[in-house]
Formats: sequence, structure tokens, C-alpha cells
Amino acid sequence: MSDLAAPLSAPLAAPPARARAPLPAVLTGAEADAVLDAAVEGLVTGKAVPFLGPGLLAMSGDTVPVPTTPEAVAAALNRFTAAPGRIRTNMWSVAQYIEQRRHRRTLIANMAEIFAPMVAPSPLHLALARLEHLSMIVDTWYDGAMRDALSIRDDWAEVQGVTRALETFDVWWRAYGPEGQEIAPSELEAARLLVYKPHGAVIPSKNFLVADSDYVEVLTEIDIQSPIPQAVKDRRATRGFVFLGCRFHDQMLRTYARQIIKRSKGPHVVVVDRPEDLTRNELKFFADQLIVPVAADLASFTTRLQAATA
Repeated sequence: MSDLAAPLSAPLAAPPARARAPLPAVLTGAEADAVLDAAVEGLVTGKAVPFLGPGLLAMSGDTVPVPTTPEAVAAALNRFTAAPGRIRTNMWSVAQYIEQRRHRRTLIANMAEIFAPMVAPSPLHLALARLEHLSMIVDTWYDGAMRDALSIRDDWAEVQGVTRALETFDVWWRAYGPEGQEIAPSELEAARLLVYKPHGAVIPSKNFLVADSDYVEVLTEIDIQSPIPQAVKDRRATRGFVFLGCRFHDQMLRTYARQIIKRSKGPHVVVVDRPEDLTRNELKFFADQLIVPVAADLASFTTRLQAATA
């Protein structure tokens, strides 16, 4: 009997399982040096975009006056309003609890107080601010250190994600100039450098995406990229990303990063100062997104960058 005459009741063959990408090894030694040199060259020439996490704030070695992890923000928020034990260490859930129990304006006031202390720019912030060919910086924390570092120039603009909880218009983000003044979206194209703060920032307008509810609409729309500014999409299209001071141990952090780098050209590199702390989910995220993990501390990476621009 030919295949065409096979009985209709014959079971269909299961589709082949999608092969999982193997977990990547964190590069060290000569391999790491080569990748780091290429990452530095990408930043200097403008072919790569730095993707900054709160780890940059700890570079000075001094006591940092603001939290540098989501867990530390949760602890700080708990000092204002104690959340139930099951959510006490989850920043997004604690913020949601405060918003529901005390009102959104209370949450904003709490976050503004937590991040009110001025944070001095790290040497890496300052080195990035001097790169004349850099077209975009993604800064994922709530502080104003990158803005402070950029005070040496006036050819840049900033885009911050905003919560829709207090908005009366259909808006996902707002744009600001170097002096903190709000500017029209049309002015972003003229900026030589664009700073993208997807989760908001304390400066200049106390924009904070931090509660679970802030992300409900964003994550509903982000797969079709509605919350991502067009200027960000345009600049990432021909570039890769260099992740500095970032962790991706929480699903929220991975989900947002995945959408920010979506449809970018690559290659992508993540500088990992403590490879032993990486979780299996972080390594899977690197494999899925073709991000090459390299063992190096931020101080040595900064030295490389400074030497390349000396």
C-alpha cells in the first residue's frame, strides 16, 4: 500500500522537539581578552550599545547611598510599609502592595525618597559619557548617575518609561533634554546620543515603573514593541549590546531585556564579575539571546575603555 493509501486513523508523527541551546561557558583567558577588546572597539566606534545595570554604582567601593538590587529596593520599601512575608523580598510585589494599600502617590513618594541621594558617576559612567560616536545608552536603574556624567555635553536626550497609572493619555514614555526639560518626541532624532531609561528614573520627573501593575499593560504590548520608542528601535537595528553591571536572575529582568534588544543586529556581550553567582536561568537567557558571557570585573573593563580612548 502506498503512503497515500494509508488509513486516515494512522497517528501523526510528532514534530521534532526544538533543540535547546547548550548552556554557554563563561569565557576566560585569551578568549575573554579577544571578546572584551572587540566590545570596547564596538563602544568606541558606536557599533555597540552599553546596557547598564545597577552594578556600576558599586564600582567606587564606597557605601552607595541608594539600593543597587531589586531585593534592596524591596527592603527599603518595607521600611515605609511592611509587606506580607511571602512577598517581602520581591520589589515588584512589595511596590504593588504599597500602591494598593496606600495609593500610587505614596509609592512614588517612597521611591523618590529612596533614590533622592545623589550618586556620583562611576569611572565607567564618565568614560562612556566621553565617547563621541556612541549613539545610545540603555540604563536600567532609577538613579541619575549617567545623567550627571553627561553634564559635560549637551548633544543628548533621554527617554524614560512612565507608569500609566496616573496618565490621562495613551503614553508609554516621555522625553527630556539635558537640562531636564520635557521635549517633543520629534526632537529625539536630532540628538547625537540617546539615553533610554526603560524603567524610569528619579530625575527629572520621578518616573517609576516598579509595581506589578506597571508592567501588566507594558508586557501585554511589549511583544509587538509598542512601549519601545521608535528612536530606540532605529538605533538598535544596526548594533549589538554590551551588558555592564547587569543581573538577570529574575524573569522580569530577562523579559524586559529580551524585548529591548529584539531585532538588534548583535553581537552581544555580557561582562560577568562573579561567574559563580550566575543562575541556570541566566545562562539559559544568554544562550537563547546569543549573548556571550565573559569573566571580567567592571574596573578592568573601564581601564580597557579608557586606554582605547587615550
